[in-house]
Amino acid sequence: MSALAVVRSSFGSSLLRYRRSWGLWLLLLAAPVSARYWIAGEHEAYAAIVIDGKAPVLTSAVLGLSLGIIVSMLMVLGVFVYLRSNTTRRQPWQIVETTAASRVALVFGRFGADLAVLGAALLATTLAGWILAWIVDPADGRRLLDIALGLWLPAAPVLMLVAALRQLFDALPPTRGAFGDFAFFVSWIVALVIAVGGVHGERDVAAGMSDVFGFVRPLADVFELGPDIGVTIGRASVSAGRIAVDVGRELTSPDYISTRLAWAGIAVALALLAGIVYRPHRQSRRWGLRGWIARAFQARPVVAPSDAGAAGAARWPWLGVFVAEFGLILPGRFWRALACGAALLAWTGGDFRRAAAPAIGLLLIFALSAHAGRSEAAGLLALSRTAAIAPMVRRALFVVAGIAWAALLAAPAILAGFGRGDTAPLSIALAGGAIVAGVSIALGAWSRSPTPARLLLLVAWYSWMTGG
Repeated sequence: MSALAVVRSSFGSSLLRYRRSWGLWLLLLAAPVSARYWIAGEHEAYAAIVIDGKAPVLTSAVLGLSLGIIVSMLMVLGVFVYLRSNTTRRQPWQIVETTAASRVALVFGRFGADLAVLGAALLATTLAGWILAWIVDPADGRRLLDIALGLWLPAAPVLMLVAALRQLFDALPPTRGAFGDFAFFVSWIVALVIAVGGVHGERDVAAGMSDVFGFVRPLADVFELGPDIGVTIGRASVSAGRIAVDVGRELTSPDYISTRLAWAGIAVALALLAGIVYRPHRQSRRWGLRGWIARAFQARPVVAPSDAGAAGAARWPWLGVFVAEFGLILPGRFWRALACGAALLAWTGGDFRRAAAPAIGLLLIFALSAHAGRSEAAGLLALSRTAAIAPMVRRALFVVAGIAWAALLAAPAILAGFGRGDTAPLSIALAGGAIVAGVSIALGAWSRSPTPARLLLLVAWYSWMTGG
């Protein structure tokens, strides 16, 4: 089979699976609904872009740029969650990896399907922007091309990068799971910091390459007003009127267009790299005793007495489920070693909120979201419905087990706080455990995947840790 035939087959099968997913309709509606929430008319008291309390004069280019910023900056995490958690997240690798098909062709087929779906989302957002122009009535009239350029130039390369990173993370065993989600979250934060750090730089191609999201150059006139200019991205209140910003001129400048095309080329290169470095799925080899040594240490079967009473867990099924959930949240030596490290950090003293609490929270975010995703898998969920307790009771016990782990890991700080009359560590541990466990099991039951809860909780964790 030729490489082109492999690309077409991979593209068609992935696109067919997307069409069967209800999440596709959620993706197509997310940006248009968000646009109506963030973008308002000339006389409204809020806007998507606010500069020192002033909103840009609402032209068609500003309307399009507002849509582009919403998609490229604020909805990137949601797009990554969709690509990692939808119906295409589980590929038939047992069959595909035994064929002689080119891995690069397979990856490019899936990459093309991702781009087709994300392109459909941008088309839906463009149509929503045109409809919104009739509602908010831009100051320079309804220029449909300016709206489309303001949306596609910032947003399209970013969505291509997200799709390429998804393929790259799925190609390597270390990033196929939780570490890949964490790596994308860190990449998003770093890209935001670099973009914001270059707002007062030069207007050249090199400076434009530091702006992954594509919002700095269109707002260059604003940043040149002074180093103390504050710009708020997202829905913010307008308290000081309007300010004129020539967004259209910057959007059509050759330097800006070349940087956006360069980022699109980088996305294609990352997809190519994903196909080159693709590593097959392999089950980890388990080392153990072999041959007569294993037989020598093998335990003899024990015959249970016929008059044995019911086991304790059978008398109180909820207690058995709680113990099982508690043990499965942090299974294995690796997780227990991390738990010991977090507890040791709580024991060493210091500011619990600044040191131990973020470490415990980060550990529980990954542990609880992973276990919630496993326990809410469709096949296992059908089996758990045959248990002696209802699924909602099991989910409630999951939350209780998460709170218990949070309290246990923070126990040294809690006991030290009791000694000096401070109950803050106990309150932080109980509230944090309840929030992380509740969000993990709720989104896990909804999506059958750990990724949505994990990324949402990582954003909340970062905001809480840096919020003072």
